[in-house]
Amino acid sequence: MVALRRSRGRADTEDGADALAIGRRIAADLREGLAGPRVRAAARGVRRILNADAVVIADLTGTAHWAGTSTPAAVELVDEVLRTEAHAGRPGLTAMPLHVHDELAGVLVVAGQVSQKAAREVAAWVTEALERGRLEASADVAAQAELRALRAEISPHFIYNALTVIASFVRSDPTRARELLLDFADYTRYSLARHGEYTTVADEFRAIEAYLALQRAVLGERLRVQVRVAPEVLAVAIPYLVLQPLVENAIRHGIEPRLANGLVLVRGEADATECVISVEDDGIGMEPTLAADVLAGRGDPDSVGLANVDRRLRTVYGAYYGLVVETAPAAGTRVIVRVPRFQPGVVAT
Repeated sequence: MVALRRSRGRADTEDGADALAIGRRIAADLREGLAGPRVRAAARGVRRILNADAVVIADLTGTAHWAGTSTPAAVELVDEVLRTEAHAGRPGLTAMPLHVHDELAGVLVVAGQVSQKAAREVAAWVTEALERGRLEASADVAAQAELRALRAEISPHFIYNALTVIASFVRSDPTRARELLLDFADYTRYSLARHGEYTTVADEFRAIEAYLALQRAVLGERLRVQVRVAPEVLAVAIPYLVLQPLVENAIRHGIEPRLANGLVLVRGEADATECVISVEDDGIGMEPTLAADVLAGRGDPDSVGLANVDRRLRTVYGAYYGLVVETAPAAGTRVIVRVPRFQPGVVAT
């Protein structure tokens, strides 16, 4: 008897694990909504988890994705639910509306001897998967909009100063003027012309070095710079424009407001399976509460880039990978970026 109970418990556990695995696949198949390419696969998963004779998932146009044998009665039920937005049934058939954020998104029809409770539970499961997919799509759209805003966030003051300095060297030092003009071209090309979502640490550091060359020309002896990056992290793929705004903020809000000379130190190194990059200045610093407001988008409007970068990092890698800001008044500021060296879906283009 003991052995029998253990056997049954093991079988129940395996069945539960199998159902959870199927559920995860259904959620993944529905990530792109009912117009996505994997809806039929989701229908097969629902049929399997309910042990139904057939399952149909239909969108608002009535386009049906079948698992099992289709029947005219099931097609009629799809049309009925789309008209009434209410449950409907026939002998051996149950049709349920799928509401996403209180709006009708489609219909789920189940054929066979399936309990009403189980069918409703799976319908709720499908609805949650659709809601999650829509939220993720909205987050992607928002992230792209934020990236476009960040690209457009080049300081007119910086551009004016950089071009003025370049012009001042045209006659006195034409070679220097030409080098700075090339740096300016590299900086603006990277900031405005790139269309990929991800880049490499190497490309971000090249853009940083072009920007720093221009700022050194503008600020002269007031600005000292050290850039140190380990070769093993140069090929790491990261979201585009996550490092350059940190350097810009270090100079604009840390070094420029102080009267004495200042140092900006940029480091990139490997830490086991992670890439750690820090941007540190010995400038005026700020209250930690103000830094928290800046990251939340409630601080200085000129520091919006930090909140933008923080949100995009969290969207791509999860909450653990947002920016870390270490600062205090008159003690400078250090901003730390920590990302996985390898992340599925994060590929430089």
